[in-house]
Amino acid sequence: MKPRLQASLGQQLVMTPQLRQAIRLLQLSAVELEAELASAVESNPLLDWTEPAAPEPDASGEPVHASSVTSASSSEDGAGPGGDGPNSDATPEPEWTMDDGETWYERVGPSDHDDDSPAAEQVADAETLLDHLLWQLHLSPLSLRDRSIGVAIIEAIDDDGYLREPLQAIADSLAPELSVGEDEVMTVLHQVQRFDPVGTGARSLGECLSLQLGTLPDDTPGKALALQIAVGPLERLPRIGVPGLAAELKLDPAQVETAVQLLRSLDPRPGAQMGAISTDTYVTPDVVIWRQHGLWRVALSEAMRPRISIHRGYEGMIRHASASDASYLRGHLQEARWLLKSLEARGDTLLKVARCLLKQQAAFLEFGDSALRPLTLREVANEVGLHESTVSRAIARKYARTPRGTVPLRAFFASGIDTGAGGEASSTAIQAMIRRLIEAENPRKPLSDARLAETLKATGVPVARRTVAKYREAMSIPSSQDRVRMA
Repeated sequence: MKPRLQASLGQQLVMTPQLRQAIRLLQLSAVELEAELASAVESNPLLDWTEPAAPEPDASGEPVHASSVTSASSSEDGAGPGGDGPNSDATPEPEWTMDDGETWYERVGPSDHDDDSPAAEQVADAETLLDHLLWQLHLSPLSLRDRSIGVAIIEAIDDDGYLREPLQAIADSLAPELSVGEDEVMTVLHQVQRFDPVGTGARSLGECLSLQLGTLPDDTPGKALALQIAVGPLERLPRIGVPGLAAELKLDPAQVETAVQLLRSLDPRPGAQMGAISTDTYVTPDVVIWRQHGLWRVALSEAMRPRISIHRGYEGMIRHASASDASYLRGHLQEARWLLKSLEARGDTLLKVARCLLKQQAAFLEFGDSALRPLTLREVANEVGLHESTVSRAIARKYARTPRGTVPLRAFFASGIDTGAGGEASSTAIQAMIRRLIEAENPRKPLSDARLAETLKATGVPVARRTVAKYREAMSIPSSQDRVRMA
């Protein structure tokens, strides 16, 4: 991927139309991306569908595509991607394919193949803006009190991403369980406003645009003036226009035009980005994870590799066309090139994040939920050198095909609870422990929440009774009294 575009996706440098396109493509699901490409091919004569070239088979007869395959281990351990020795870099990598005789992974358990699972289990769950914000909230390093305030704030945010409720009304809604003031609600609101999509939680259009401008570097052309306009004369802009605003601010119209164009490149309805996908949409894996020679590997799925290219016939017509026709074709050619670059950036960003997840959560693939370690967006963002919002977009409605089935990339993240040994256990791992304890209990004498908390504490995971109750309810497991009646 081109360094400039990579930096744009990671750091959000200048919100140009091309960058907005790259960011929008990044957060699309595989099904939505397919529809987007079909629309682009239909509207742009310079784009055409292409059949993927068949990869060269290696010595074992497997197809090869080494460029998109990566290993979970570090290259510093002396084993290259092949995992067999220092010279294994020269060994081509087998590519996962969707043929009938799949042998792309080493079986590790009874649930390592999902082809025979019911079709209903392969249907994508709808993800709303509320779900997306709550997921980020529970991964944030906040106290239980602040999380409760955060839930109340998020529940008051509308589908466009705006907070319409007064802060005092949110504070009142928490009584009598919590007694909080507007200042405390405002403090948590500032945390929520850092979530993805950027601009969510704003109380006005000016604040929404200011939040998005805040993510841009200070040297972004027109940023300072755009901030001034956003918090000041923004509402008068449609009425007085750029010339009137320049006269009011006593500035050069060219300066004002630059700032206004920057404002127009922002999203006035950030929450609309998270429109839920249809509940009858089937999951298409974005990445494939498998095991080879004892190492976990990851690659983009075949569906994620661009199947469009520039139509060379129309491109060759530019030099012979009339001035108007050449201008028309050049415009579409530029759009086609930017789309291909954005697709390349999307794939590279997704693969970079998937590599990190595979490195951090290899034990999860080996042993299941009980081995899931605490992992947050911030940790992944710091490791891969991207912005937290970029990581959030990269995993939104994305799926990985693994030996344990097709799972959402969100499943690789979990909040943590301190253990008695000085480490952390993820909330998902604790839920798995609770489920195992309940499955092994005496049906006539079910374990109470207090007893479950004591058992977990004895294993080095100090969890309060109310936390056990919260996790049990989240897993739709009845209370001990109800389990007795069911038995």
